[in-house]
Amino acid sequence: MSTPTNPMPDAPLDDRITAAGTATRPFYWSVRRELWENRSIYIAPLIAATLVPLGLLISRFCPVTPGSTALAADPAMLTAALPAASSFAVGVLVLTAFIVGVFYCLDALHGERSDRSILFWKSLPVSDLTTVLSKASIPLAVLPALTFVLILATQLLVMLMRSIALLADGPSAATVSTQLPLLHMPLALLYGLTVMALWHAPIYGWLLLVSGWARRATFLWAVLPPVAIIVVERIAFNTSYVGSLLHYRLSGGVARAFAATSSGGAPLDPLTTQLTPGRFLATLGLWLGLGCAALFLFAAVRLRREGRPI
Repeated sequence: MSTPTNPMPDAPLDDRITAAGTATRPFYWSVRRELWENRSIYIAPLIAATLVPLGLLISRFCPVTPGSTALAADPAMLTAALPAASSFAVGVLVLTAFIVGVFYCLDALHGERSDRSILFWKSLPVSDLTTVLSKASIPLAVLPALTFVLILATQLLVMLMRSIALLADGPSAATVSTQLPLLHMPLALLYGLTVMALWHAPIYGWLLLVSGWARRATFLWAVLPPVAIIVVERIAFNTSYVGSLLHYRLSGGVARAFAATSSGGAPLDPLTTQLTPGRFLATLGLWLGLGCAALFLFAAVRLRREGRPI
C-alpha cells in the first residue's frame, strides 16, 4: 500500500501568505480611514501645487512690474528662471506637507476623544498599536509619497509651460531640458523626502503623544513646554542649548544628507554628487531621534489604551 502524496505541497506557504495578508489588513484599512476622515491631507498639498503654475501664468500673460515684463519678453531670462521656479515649487510643497503633518498629528488622537468616536473605534477588532502606527504613517509615509508625486507633476508642468513659451518666442524648447537634471531629480527628491521624514520623526511622535494626552489646546501644550524651557535656560544660565537642539532637529538633517546646497537651501545640480546617505545614516542625531520617536509612539499607544472621551 503506497503512501498518499500531498496534492498541495505549497499549502503551508499559502497559509502563511494568507495569514500575513490578514494581519496587515487592519493597518491598511486604518490608513484608508485616516485619508477618508482627514481630506486636508491631500487637499492642502493639491492647492499648494497649483500656486507655482498659476504664478507663472500670471507672470507670462499679465506682467505688472518691469522685471516681470522683461521675464515675459526675454527668452533667455525665461529659460534661466526655470530652476528658481522649480526650487520654489519644491519648497512650497515640502513646507505645506510639514504643516499639514503637524496639525494632523495634533488632532489625530485628540479628535476621536473630543467627538467620542473613540468608543466606536475601540469596539472594532483593531489594536491600539495598529491605530497609532496608522496615524504615524500619515506624516512619515503618506505625505512624503504624495509630495513626491505632486512635486514631479508640478515640475513637469512648469517645464512644459516654459517650453511652450520658448517655442512661441522662437528658441528651441530643447534648451529647457538643460536647465533641470531630469534624470536625477526623482532620485534626489525621493532621497530628500525620506531624509526629512526620518529626521522629523521625533517631532511627529511628540505631537501624537500630546494629542493623546491633552484635553484641550493641543497646539499650546505641544509648543509652550519647549518654549518655556528655552526662556528659563536663557534667563537662568544665559545659554541656548535647547533652542540650538530644536533648530538642529528641524533643519539639521539636510546638512548631513547633502554635501552642498544652493543659495536657496535646496540641492539642485549636480544632484547625484551631493547625496551623502552614508554620512546621514552615520549621524548619531538620526538614531537618537528615531529612538525618541519610538518612545513617544509607545507612550501614545498606552495613552490611547487607557483613553476615554473628553
